[in-house]
Amino acid sequence: MGVATLERVSRDNTSADPSVRAPLVLPGNDYASVTDKVCRIVEAQRPPKAWYVAFGIAASLTCVLGAMIVYLISTGVGVWGLNKPVSWGFDITNFVFWVGIGHAGTLISAILFLFRQKWRTGINRFAEAMTIFAVVCALLFPGIHVGRIWLEYWIAPLPNQMNMWPNFRSPLLWDFFAVGTYFTVSLCFWYMGMIPDIATIRDRATTKVRQIAYGIAALGWTGSNRHWHRYERAYLLLAGLATPLVLSVHSIVSFDFATSMLPGWHATIFPPYFVAGAIFGGFAMVLLLAVPCRAWFGLKDVITPRHLENMCKILLATGMMVGYAYAIEFFISWYSGNPAEGFVFINRAFGPYAWAYWTMVFCNVVTPQVFWSRRARSNPWVIFGVAAAVNVGMWFERFVIIVTTLSRDFLPSSWNSYTPTWVEGLTLAGSFGLFFTLFLLFLRFLPMVAMAEVKVIMPAPRGPVRR
Repeated sequence: MGVATLERVSRDNTSADPSVRAPLVLPGNDYASVTDKVCRIVEAQRPPKAWYVAFGIAASLTCVLGAMIVYLISTGVGVWGLNKPVSWGFDITNFVFWVGIGHAGTLISAILFLFRQKWRTGINRFAEAMTIFAVVCALLFPGIHVGRIWLEYWIAPLPNQMNMWPNFRSPLLWDFFAVGTYFTVSLCFWYMGMIPDIATIRDRATTKVRQIAYGIAALGWTGSNRHWHRYERAYLLLAGLATPLVLSVHSIVSFDFATSMLPGWHATIFPPYFVAGAIFGGFAMVLLLAVPCRAWFGLKDVITPRHLENMCKILLATGMMVGYAYAIEFFISWYSGNPAEGFVFINRAFGPYAWAYWTMVFCNVVTPQVFWSRRARSNPWVIFGVAAAVNVGMWFERFVIIVTTLSRDFLPSSWNSYTPTWVEGLTLAGSFGLFFTLFLLFLRFLPMVAMAEVKVIMPAPRGPVRR
């Protein structure tokens, strides 16, 4: 590609029509300026005051989470509001919610990479980090909800003194392998993508400790042609490996419910419904993180309005898929002719948990409709508010699916109501604290934007390259 062609592309990218040709990196930036904008976050002696405030709140909530787990293990699951037949409550609701949050990172990184979508480059790094930290929060809850946690090794596929083996036909065991595989592949994919950027921070380090720490993490990266060749090949293979996991992991999570015989759960729509909902909630969390981060850390030139607008469009599309799934569930329950199935859905909308159901509908179906307006898609305050509402709605979706079905099953004589306790509420808040604590530490010590990938989509410099 000649210089004249590059100049023409640059002029096209700065066109006045932001919906079609808005730039992915704002004009006035070169390779050196992108490196400086990203590295100064890690190299700064003191992060912004907002970081200290956010980290203080998140770390405090993480301590609360630790206290609640210790209290739970020392006292027993009776400190939760579980009963018969509601044996799952906030614990599994939180598990499914956090697994769903982790889907957008792999979608942005792997699938959009395979489809050569250049707009992913500004947001993929912290979306991948979000995936890792969300899965960490998710894996916490299956571990603590079993009651006698000191016997948890019984669920591992190893023989023990009871001569017990896990039931390999159980979707709960499939969850273990699916989520574990997803976490491992996502972690490798995230780390692999950071190696060139970590090497850049290593080369810019001004202290011996930072040189050694980032030098170890960079794995000897020199930027040679051989290293780039191996890197791109490995990155492509990991992207191809991670892509089916986006669809399979939350499909398997949905089997926890769909393979049962309980009314409201026994439905073939659950796998695609859960996958669409996971992408919906995950993109909402990416927007929730991107809007303040680009403002606090001065990254508006790299995380541009085009990135936000594209994510808003995906949020609108997946929100409509989720709304369709809500509607089709009522149709299927009517069309089945099963009285128990029909009652469950009528009870969701008009029973004792109707407040949770309509909160879910409003947050997940109604609020994303504002993104039909380009003005709304370009307003960070509106984007942040809708993203927060969607995350609230997606948590309530899991709550509605689990609690309304368990509290009203086949036998009216066994019906019971579920009321969460203060321990469950603080555990939920503490899981958010753990997530944001890990995410804020990532922002402080690792590059939150993929510098190497952003430079690939920028026009080639006309003069000598400044490193």
